[in-house]
Amino acid sequence: MIKATVYVTIKQSVLDPQGNAVQSALHSMGFNEVEKVRIGKYLEVTLNTADRAEAESRVRAMCEKLLANTVIEDYRFELEGA
Repeated sequence: MIKATVYVTIKQSVLDPQGNAVQSALHSMGFNEVEKVRIGKYLEVTLNTADRAEAESRVRAMCEKLLANTVIEDYRFELEGA
């Protein structure tokens, strides 16, 4: 078994209205030191394989096809186990 931790974030060149809303809310709560907020996704995927190369290939395909919208999002992942 291999666990993949996937991080999906909006590209720096893309506006992040949700991040801006959170930043504004934090400022209104007195956290004025917050300079910028970007919102992303965190996923954990467990794969039933011991082959790290296969797991890397499959997770990359998952990200490209479903987990990330590569037009506006970047992704990275880490593998643990096996």
